[in-house]
Amino acid sequence: MIDNKIIFFMPHMVGGGVEKNLYIIANDFAKKIKHVHFITSKKTFNSNFKNVKIINPKSTIWSHFGVRFNYVVCLFILIREILSKKKPLVFAFQANVYCIILCKILNVKIVTRSNSSPSGWTQNNLKNYIFKKAFKKADKIIVNSLEFKKQFKKRFNVKTECIYNPLNKKEILRKSKNKINLNFFKDKKKLKILNIGRFTDQKDHLTLLKSMKILKNKYKLNFILLIIGRGQNKSKIQNFINKNNLNLNVKVIGFKKNPYKYTSCCDLFVLSSIFEGLPNVLLEAITLKKFVISSNCPTGPNEILNNGKGGLLFKTGSSNDLAKKIIFYHNNKKKLKKKIDFAYNNLDRFDFNTNLKKYFEVIADLF
Repeated sequence: MIDNKIIFFMPHMVGGGVEKNLYIIANDFAKKIKHVHFITSKKTFNSNFKNVKIINPKSTIWSHFGVRFNYVVCLFILIREILSKKKPLVFAFQANVYCIILCKILNVKIVTRSNSSPSGWTQNNLKNYIFKKAFKKADKIIVNSLEFKKQFKKRFNVKTECIYNPLNKKEILRKSKNKINLNFFKDKKKLKILNIGRFTDQKDHLTLLKSMKILKNKYKLNFILLIIGRGQNKSKIQNFINKNNLNLNVKVIGFKKNPYKYTSCCDLFVLSSIFEGLPNVLLEAITLKKFVISSNCPTGPNEILNNGKGGLLFKTGSSNDLAKKIIFYHNNKKKLKKKIDFAYNNLDRFDFNTNLKKYFEVIADLF
């Protein structure tokens, strides 16, 4: 075990795919590095870490404030930890630019992991200039798709290292065997569609719901859609369902620690995002041999689905194109099974142990 100190930094956690990768990487590092610490504003997800020292603000009041406020509180905690006796290496999963500036001022090495395509970032010229200057100071920047790597190079003229998300197929398969207690999603006579994602503009649930309206009114398709997640757009999503008489077809339920048991019950998994990084939900659906239809958004889906060889891609933001793709799948299920097999057989790129090893090698080189 290496006698070094590493601090993972993610002030604001919501329980999505980024957090899932954080748990996996931090827990793996804790088996190899003596001092693994994690700074975050909330205690909600502490139980997901094993042998990792969690550092939260003493008062829980901070967790109820906005994201930026959580950043500031946790950055002060980071300063305190950096100035402690043992000098750390910082691994930022969030607030990357702030962390880079802080670490360079305090003469500490920093690795950042960017989680979503720069196409979804600010278009402000001044901020982009600051980003560009800051990213060049980082000791290493990790991205999670090859397309992401190209975008980063083009926009910021910065070299990054692509390491795919470590896919824990054994855990997914094991948890998928649990039974669900939701009669709505057990009707074998209907096409069962599933979407999992935070209720934010990025995930573009309205395009998904508009396509459901088309399926119901134009194509008269017998279907049900289950949406799993949580976030600020929940009321907007539910209001659309109510106004368009989709209550018998669409159901929204909250965040689930084990989403795999729901994925195992669906016929079709749909991702409607405007931008991504490398969406875990697609990898998990493919692991369970489910057919995938995804927006062709930057970045990740096209790469995961091998330019459509492993599923169907629709034009981002187009409810009409999505509806057509769902109908095409419904009418050609047997013919399209080969795409499921192709996608599954190309999951080796995301191998759990291989990609964890790549993460550790990056860190070990900087100690």
